[in-house]
Amino acid sequence: MTAQWDVEDTPGYVEVVTVREDSTAPSAETTVIRLLGLLPAHWRCVPEAAEDRIRLWIARDGATTDTDIHRAVRAVLSDTALWGWAEQT
Repeated sequence: MTAQWDVEDTPGYVEVVTVREDSTAPSAETTVIRLLGLLPAHWRCVPEAAEDRIRLWIARDGATTDTDIHRAVRAVLSDTALWGWAEQT
């Protein structure tokens, strides 16, 4: 799964990278779907899944800071459906 448009250098997006820390954890393709489903529904996200890594570009809005975005992703990653995956720091 790759990003449909180039957002890597777009200032309106925050990049969040998650990595598989347990080789028995679900695949990136499965995990990215679960991850997106647990994030706030109004967030615009562009995902890119690789074997052991997921990159998300999450659009900033006026009410959500970069810190809010990273905090929300970490909270979602604590869900049991996403075991074995963590935010890369």
